[in-house]
Amino acid sequence: MELRVLRYFLAVAQEKNITHAAEKLLVSQPTLSKQLSDLEAELGTKLFIRGHKEITLTSEGDYLRSRAEEIIDLTDKTFTNIQTDQVISGELTLGAGESIGMKRIINVISGITQDYPDVKIHLVSGNADEMESMLNRGTLDFAVLMGERPLENYHYLKIPEMDQWGILMLKDNLLAQKETINPTDLIDKPLLLSAQALQNHRFQDWWGNLGPQMNIIGTFTLVYNAELLVEKNGSYMITFNHLINNSPTQNLIFRPLAPNLFEPITVIWKKNTVQSKVNQLFIQRLKASLDN
Repeated sequence: MELRVLRYFLAVAQEKNITHAAEKLLVSQPTLSKQLSDLEAELGTKLFIRGHKEITLTSEGDYLRSRAEEIIDLTDKTFTNIQTDQVISGELTLGAGESIGMKRIINVISGITQDYPDVKIHLVSGNADEMESMLNRGTLDFAVLMGERPLENYHYLKIPEMDQWGILMLKDNLLAQKETINPTDLIDKPLLLSAQALQNHRFQDWWGNLGPQMNIIGTFTLVYNAELLVEKNGSYMITFNHLINNSPTQNLIFRPLAPNLFEPITVIWKKNTVQSKVNQLFIQRLKASLDN
């Protein structure tokens, strides 16, 4: 399977029309049609459903599209990162969830882009499982993980900041008058939880035998979207501190859990991988920020 053919395949998947894709690729329509037929023959499966006006992907075609995008992206990135010798340029791709620790990391990245304008940065959002999976596939250079996770398969740096769990609620809520929130305060309250935290039973020890009395009405992956729901229906979101805008016009307020609950923040990258110059620079500067 050649990269050129994968690029042809992606062009047709995007255009949904062989004629338009051929024009975009600057190849003839018969040539493109034959390349696609040869690809289907090579893989032993049908990739397209050829309609009268539009081509759509089969389930196998849709799977190949997602993997082909990763392969092409990784290839292009590798090519870019080895083009230069002395000048630091290329691309740095970092995946992370929402966390106070990102401030330090963004400061490091910002300094690199100011000193080396040819460096391109790609930030990807997601939970720890998604970020670790993308790192292992090679589509991320670094992943930022919140919480305790096995790290023996990675190089890593733990940063000094920690994320604190608490409750996000409306400012005029009675619970907002308290300095901290304990498990009994949340009995029968409509709760929104991080999907990953719920899956990992993160609060099982914290609320103990009161777990059956917790009214979990939904989960979220992005804090901003869940904030809108809290503001709209008066629910309670268990989330990290420092993730909301504390301006005077903000209708929400954060109160930490009691007993306190914190998560460590770790930057990880793959072992046995030759890092590009820009990746090496990121590691050096992140280490330097910890020393300072």
